[in-house]
Amino acid sequence: MKNLLLTTAFSLVLAAPVFAAGAHSGGHGSAEADHAAMMLVGMPGKAADVDRTIDVTMRETDDGQMIFEPASFDFDAGQTIRFNVKNDGELEHEFVIDTVERNVEHKAMMAEMDMEHDDPNSVRLDAGAEDDVVWTFTNAGTFEFACLIPGHYESGMHGPITVSDTMAEADLEYTTGKIKKIDAKAGKVTIIHGPLVNLDMPAMTMVFRADEATIASMSEGQDIEFVADRVKGKLTVTRVR
Repeated sequence: MKNLLLTTAFSLVLAAPVFAAGAHSGGHGSAEADHAAMMLVGMPGKAADVDRTIDVTMRETDDGQMIFEPASFDFDAGQTIRFNVKNDGELEHEFVIDTVERNVEHKAMMAEMDMEHDDPNSVRLDAGAEDDVVWTFTNAGTFEFACLIPGHYESGMHGPITVSDTMAEADLEYTTGKIKKIDAKAGKVTIIHGPLVNLDMPAMTMVFRADEATIASMSEGQDIEFVADRVKGKLTVTRVR
């Protein structure tokens, strides 16, 4: 009987989901940094590596909106930012950095139960309080900062974080190719291409993802030079010339 209970308990542990965004209060505890390091938006930064310090204010407006000031951020990949966050409002607010998708998931979870973030990518503050978040943005892309307390996101408490790729143009490995097919609705383009050195792939015909602006600049039969990489696990055209 004892062996059966131990086996069952071990199976439940293996089946438990692992969330890359770290732990909520009372959650993963000492594994917090390891989980955070897996986040697409980046990882906890070190105070000694801070490149910029930004003051962030959270408050309510007279017309019932809830806002962050500034309303957006632009960084370079690899930068470590200290966010000095202050709650100048009359209500409790929080500052959470993550992908838009994960913020949507966490917002839904918080609407269903009384839970509070306790992660290195967030801080929750009572009225008049202040604290900081030190964060290193390791990946290029568009992310989001938000307050996920029920009703606050919907009242305007969210904004974009744009992280640019700082790789020098001279260091990029362009591949020649010819566009065979474009599926703008699906965000896909089929390219007959030469070797993709950075991905260790031979010459072949492949389907790539591409954003709306990139696809708009393409036409079937066009000869191009492009850079491709894996973005969220998908082969994606990141540059065209």
